[in-house]
Amino acid sequence: MTRFDVPVDGAAEFLPKAKAALAAFAARPGFVRGRVGRAADDPTAWVLTTEWDGVGAYRRSLSAYDVKVEAAPLLGLGRNEPSAFEVLLAEDVTQPLVASPSRRAADAATSRIGDSSGPASSDL
Repeated sequence: MTRFDVPVDGAAEFLPKAKAALAAFAARPGFVRGRVGRAADDPTAWVLTTEWDGVGAYRRSLSAYDVKVEAAPLLGLGRNEPSAFEVLLAEDVTQPLVASPSRRAADAATSRIGDSSGPASSDL
């Protein structure tokens, strides 16, 4: 989920860019669904929401050429805040509430790039 602050007079320019970004994401493996929306009570608050099989599919999609061309420039205009979330509770009209355990690595809050959970290269 990426939130955007778009001036009222910028909506006509923003929406086609968001549509192209959504189409680029939709073509990537692991994409489930996506939406572009505007807040009902604040016409300058927009959101691009995508759902994926997992955070890995989303992150891999960011390497695709079409995503770099169509989505990355738009995402760069988003608010500087977390944008990838794992679903822990889900409910819709077709099924009852589903609770899922967290799939975050045990050291996710303390590791940095290159130090994440997994076997050491010497273990392979």
